Amino acid sequence: MKTIESKYRKRRKLLLLLPVFVIAVLCMAFLVYAEQYYHADESARDALKSDGSVTVQQTEYGWLFDGPSGTAALIFYPGGKVEETAYAPLLHRIAEQGMDVCLVQMPFRLAVFGANRAAQVMEQHNYARWYIGGHSLGGAMAASYAAAHGEQFSGVFMLAAYPTKPLDENTRAVIIYGSEDGVLNRARMEEAKQYLPDHSEICVIEGGNHAQFGNYGIQAGDGEAGIPAEEQQRRTVELIIGEQ
Repeated sequence: MKTIESKYRKRRKLLLLLPVFVIAVLCMAFLVYAEQYYHADESARDALKSDGSVTVQQTEYGWLFDGPSGTAALIFYPGGKVEETAYAPLLHRIAEQGMDVCLVQMPFRLAVFGANRAAQVMEQHNYARWYIGGHSLGGAMAASYAAAHGEQFSGVFMLAAYPTKPLDENTRAVIIYGSEDGVLNRARMEEAKQYLPDHSEICVIEGGNHAQFGNYGIQAGDGEAGIPAEEQQRRTVELIIGEQ
């Protein structure tokens, strides 16, 4: 009898420990997945340096690219599993052209875990006009935040991304993607047009691809770009700055 009871207790303990073991394995698997990400290249690290036009500084939320503008700022969410500093060349150029940029560092480099971090950014600065945007997953999460706080933003910029919720009709919405993008889901982007305000713009950069909005090398599944990353980013800056 004691042997049967002892076996029952051991089995019960094992059953109680099983969910803990499964959770631990899943957590470990996620951490391994999250640590396999795209790293910023040398040109991106160079763009983190201040110059005569833009002061670059680290902040609690990430990075601030402080250019000649004192009235307008863009909150930028990086793409999924991409080191946030990979976008420094693009954002440095935007700041040079008259729109400061707040680059947000995301938990595990996934904006889905930090979709509301724009609130923290806005608490730390006092700009008259706010814009929000991002690349890929970051662009989608930025659009979701804008959908819930539309009155706070003058514009939303989605790079190789699209909204999943209706955006405020008074908000400027711009989708920018490369013609050679092999990662963007075009069918879902077409479906997402229903969430865009009537005056929205969808801009295609001929020869551009998915990865060249940042400086982190080749992305799995992407198409081959027909133009250099510098050219793709230059055109992106023109489209963004033209929407102020």
